[in-house]
Amino acid sequence: MITEFFFLLFAIMAAAGAVMVVASKNPVASLMFLVLTLFAVAGLFVLLEAHFLAAVQVIVYAGAIMVLFLFVIMLLNLGHDRSDLRSMAGRVTAVVAGAALFAGLATILGRGAVTEMAGGMGAETVRAVLESRGAMGAVADPLFRSYMVPFEITSLLLLVAVVGAIVLARRKAP
Repeated sequence: MITEFFFLLFAIMAAAGAVMVVASKNPVASLMFLVLTLFAVAGLFVLLEAHFLAAVQVIVYAGAIMVLFLFVIMLLNLGHDRSDLRSMAGRVTAVVAGAALFAGLATILGRGAVTEMAGGMGAETVRAVLESRGAMGAVADPLFRSYMVPFEITSLLLLVAVVGAIVLARRKAP
């Protein structure tokens, strides 16, 4: 009973925080709502008894990555008006992209293809992997074997984004 209460609490916090990230006009406020969302997801990880993932979620994402985002926002001085994103074309694009994402998710869940998201494993196989390796081993094995290259490419893209933000900010300096 108490687990269901906390699940609903964290799920509502995560969903509301995600909506406010997109709806907030101030980029710093959006960042703070993103931190709230990441903390709520960490709470969900704790409920799933994946304590290491919860700690990584808080330390790496809510801590280090959010400080980096805040640094980039302040460096680029993004506190000014963002009227270009609030145009009619931007709103239509956002609604179409959101509807497509929702339709895709509804299709996946409607087909009962949730096991495809677990690498084609059924619920019993997932339980067996969790019991034999634990939550950390179940995440680490595919991450460092099957998905190592995409993981490294993502880290390089983040590095390029930060360097690009610094280059853009330096152009404005006298």
